[in-house]
Amino acid sequence: MREITLSKAVNEAIAEEMRRDPTIFLIGEDVAEAGTPFKVLSGLVEEFGTERVIDTPISEPGFMGVAVGAAMTGSRPIVDLMFGDFLFLVMDQLCNQAAKTHYMSGGKLKVPLVLRTNLGATRRSAAQHSQSLHALVAHIPGLKVAMPSSAYEAKGLMKTAIRDDNPVVIFEDKLMYQEKAPVPEEEYLIPFGQANVVREGRDLTMVATSSMVQVALAAAHALEGEGISVEVIDPRTIVPLDEATILNSVRKTSRAMVIDEGHQSYGITGEIASRIGEKAFYHLDAPVVRMGAMDVPVPFSPALEDLTVPTPEGVAEKARKMLRGELFDGA
Repeated sequence: MREITLSKAVNEAIAEEMRRDPTIFLIGEDVAEAGTPFKVLSGLVEEFGTERVIDTPISEPGFMGVAVGAAMTGSRPIVDLMFGDFLFLVMDQLCNQAAKTHYMSGGKLKVPLVLRTNLGATRRSAAQHSQSLHALVAHIPGLKVAMPSSAYEAKGLMKTAIRDDNPVVIFEDKLMYQEKAPVPEEEYLIPFGQANVVREGRDLTMVATSSMVQVALAAAHALEGEGISVEVIDPRTIVPLDEATILNSVRKTSRAMVIDEGHQSYGITGEIASRIGEKAFYHLDAPVVRMGAMDVPVPFSPALEDLTVPTPEGVAEKARKMLRGELFDGA
């Protein structure tokens, strides 16, 4: 099977869907001439023209509102939000309009819209361009939230998102755009709410999202040399969340860690850990351990920024302490 970058996988998914369905259009800042700052969308305007790949003014609330209205009246827009940090600018259109229209119309209206954006620190982009804000939209009923961990997931989840009749927010990690993975040339879709058991194990379950899947795999590999067998679960979508796969794994291993790049307090780690605690409590040999980003604005300083997010070394060390029973005295 060929290997392509995550960037190429996203580009392919959008191009294939635009060829299939003429109601799909792409809108956002620098999506046409520049192909976005990360060059993910390069070449699409040459094939589909400026009527379907539309550069906008620097007005996120404006073009998000245009997309919501277009989705309600028969189109399937893909909105490119240059940085996930700009979510704050579109929260009314996304959370008050797109997320609630189907419910408030008694099912008569739908908003088949995809908002693609990114997350992730350690790119030296400072506090306003380095946040991981997926927990914000996961909190809003009516929105689906996807978090691809590789090129394979990125293509399959994007195609599913575009065909969904509900608004979907899909987060891509900025640092993963040039990472390669095997991706089939034939068409495939990844169903929402279907987690992937990336690695099987018997001693500990690690549930990890987005790029943290790669962090968990690196930690699992290091621990394997010490005789510790780690199972790694990639939820793929946090809304809907595949509880069954996660709980079945925890019932097998009796220990769980949840790893996510969002801030640890009030975030995805807390939600998943809570569900494990509520529904697999009597199978646990230890409390669920969480690892998220530090609860600080992301620093610009490389030395400080690297300390704010989970690393393979940090995850592996916490797993060792967990298995030795050293974490549960308030540390």
